[in-house]
Amino acid sequence: MEQRLLQPAPLIRDRMKTPRAAALAGILFSVLLTTSLVLFRISVPATTEFTQLGSRTNVVVLALNLMPFAGIAFLWFIGVVRDRLGANEDRFFATVFFGSGILFLAMFFAAGAVAGATIIALNAASRQLIDSGIYEFGRVIAAQIMNVYALKMAGVFMISTATMGIRTHILPRWITIPGYALAVLFLLSSRFADWLGLAFPMWVLILSIYILVENLRGPSAGTTANQRVESI
Repeated sequence: MEQRLLQPAPLIRDRMKTPRAAALAGILFSVLLTTSLVLFRISVPATTEFTQLGSRTNVVVLALNLMPFAGIAFLWFIGVVRDRLGANEDRFFATVFFGSGILFLAMFFAAGAVAGATIIALNAASRQLIDSGIYEFGRVIAAQIMNVYALKMAGVFMISTATMGIRTHILPRWITIPGYALAVLFLLSSRFADWLGLAFPMWVLILSIYILVENLRGPSAGTTANQRVESI
């Protein structure tokens, strides 16, 4: 009996390492995505004139190169939410949560791929690309994927995360309620709100910092005792 009581302690310490690392990944995702979106928004002209892009091409390429790392960090961040839910994870909301997160990444990467291909082709044959309308098409389709479809999936991700956080009491209401409000804006918005997408990494940043602080505090005495009793 004594050995069985002592066994969960190292398991709890090992378990605490993953959420801490994942919370840092959420912070990294927020920083990388925010940087990438800001650089892209201020560098890509709203018109089809290539002369307005000019020397900003290197900035756009930097923004596009940051996107895959932001996506990897977000995928790692998804793990912390599921790990924090543990056995309390609801299959319905967990499915919507995981599916919307993966679809957001797919749309995010697709928009980056289209934008990157357009920039590469623009450098190779700028005048031909603009005269043929391909540059405008690539720019618009990348914006549509990111501002419409990716943002919609981000909204669903926030709704499912906030709902699971409320149902399982793992997240405070000052995080979940703004999550619902922002998610509604994402679902109702369209391409006219280009800068609205920055709200998503900001919300993930706040959520990640909260989880990181909670894990640095360590499990409470009551939680540890309950985990020991359940293991008997």
